[in-house]
Amino acid sequence: MTSRRPRNRGAERAALRAAADRLLVGTPLRSSSGKLTASELLRESGLRRDVAYGDHKDLVQEFQARVKAQSATPAAMQGLVDNYGAVKEKLAAATKALAKERAVSAALRRIVAELDLELMQAREEHEQAGNVPRLPSPRRRAERD
Repeated sequence: MTSRRPRNRGAERAALRAAADRLLVGTPLRSSSGKLTASELLRESGLRRDVAYGDHKDLVQEFQARVKAQSATPAAMQGLVDNYGAVKEKLAAATKALAKERAVSAALRRIVAELDLELMQAREEHEQAGNVPRLPSPRRRAERD
């Protein structure tokens, strides 16, 4: 025979109320998303679904009513949602600027490669031309005069 410990319905109700308050304020302990759903309420309270809906359905319904009254977004989460929108816009702008810079960088690499080839060809032509007399520098001309 398995032994079960007796359930403390008062503690279960207190856990559900505390979890509901934490979710509505935007400071969840166990919920990773902080969404205002019955599933997140159960995750936050640590109670099983059958316990919450069996004996404490009124508290789950009360939580859902409070969520509707609060427009389904806690104040703390609304700040995060607003910040997310701003960050998303910045990311789109940065992505666009990065694509533009990559295109410029690719064009500059092609130009550098082309100029390097031209310099190599000019050096080869210079070597093949043989002895090319150098013109005296302006300093030497001034010294002679």
